[in-house]
Amino acid sequence: MGEVLLVGAGGFVGAVGRYLLGLVPFAGDFPLMTFLVNFLGAVAIGAVAEAANGPAPLPTEAALFLKTGVCGGFTTFSAFSLETLALLEEGRAALGALYAGGSVVACVIGVAVGRSVLRAAMSAASASA
Repeated sequence: MGEVLLVGAGGFVGAVGRYLLGLVPFAGDFPLMTFLVNFLGAVAIGAVAEAANGPAPLPTEAALFLKTGVCGGFTTFSAFSLETLALLEEGRAALGALYAGGSVVACVIGVAVGRSVLRAAMSAASASA
């Protein structure tokens, strides 16, 4: 139960951080804040992963709080990036490329499917009302 609370507390910190960065005004067509959040999350999880495996490793609880909680609450793109890099570093370039490319394509399709399903459900609900 303690691990769940650590992840939840870290998730709160990460989610609030993401929300606050999203409030920074930016006038432009490029989704800069989301791009920045994903990049910062990737930098953070890289540092945490290195610290967790370094010569004086972070305690397991601290790594869980920071990696799964804070970074996961801030952006799951950081976990995706860490997993992709691990595959590449293990010499599994084809699998890493498949994972990276497949994740992007599948998730864009997933967003489109989710939107379509909800639109159809809302249309059916309004037609029967």
